[in-house]
Amino acid sequence: MKNNPAQRATDLGNACDPAAIDELLRLTRHPTPNVRRCAASALGKLAEHNVIKSAVPRLCELTLDPGPQVRQYALKALGKIADESALPALRDAANRPNEKEYNLKSAMVAIELIEKGKEAREFGPAACSRCGKLTTPEERRMSETQFQRTYCNACFDAVFIERRNFDMKVQNQKVILTTDRTVVQSKGERKIADWLAGHRLDYRYDDKMQIIMGYAIRPDFYLPLFDVYIEYWGLDSTDYVIGMHIKKKLYQQEGKKLISVHPEDLPRLEEKLTASLKKLGYRA
Repeated sequence: MKNNPAQRATDLGNACDPAAIDELLRLTRHPTPNVRRCAASALGKLAEHNVIKSAVPRLCELTLDPGPQVRQYALKALGKIADESALPALRDAANRPNEKEYNLKSAMVAIELIEKGKEAREFGPAACSRCGKLTTPEERRMSETQFQRTYCNACFDAVFIERRNFDMKVQNQKVILTTDRTVVQSKGERKIADWLAGHRLDYRYDDKMQIIMGYAIRPDFYLPLFDVYIEYWGLDSTDYVIGMHIKKKLYQQEGKKLISVHPEDLPRLEEKLTASLKKLGYRA
């Protein structure tokens, strides 16, 4: 059994024992896609146990896994668990260009299951998280569906415009082409992307994902095989440095693995990234 981790994951799921969650979460980080797929499927089978909600953040990360069937079973599991915190990741998957058709369908089904559960609950009044005004049940329903935050109608419109403008600004800053045809924002990011591609390391660039305190953020690079994030801190303005320290603290608070790269690291990038990834099991 120990020599067949895929079968082990399947057996744990069939046993429906919530005590297996920790072991299944470890198996979702196995280097073999089929093992990660079986582990995600098994977590979905444990959905009837409330404790399974602890697996939601990891399943959200698996919706970005390089294996399409791993993504499929992670999406299905999130639909069965029906936890609202998974909605940002599910919406990202449902709108992802070039995603497999069966994964788009799985994401939409999961969203529908969660939304139906939300509609079945009565939304009471709550204070707007932006201005403090008491919201109506309909305002709360609409804003929490869209943003996972409570806003009155006026603040909802303002936040919608702010986020749309921010997304457009980010896209407009992507003008530098890497060797693998990824479009990035800076020469430093291009050097990192070229190094990763040159070493055949799968990565996701600037993917919005829900990983920290329920917020969707944009890590510069995410390496799913090592479950590690790489941030290139390329500016030195006061506001940028403040934001950098806040973001680093959030990574630390959430127990996320982070590799920080600064401009002074670029001349020795090979040494920097090789040493950092070797600690996570990378073999050059």
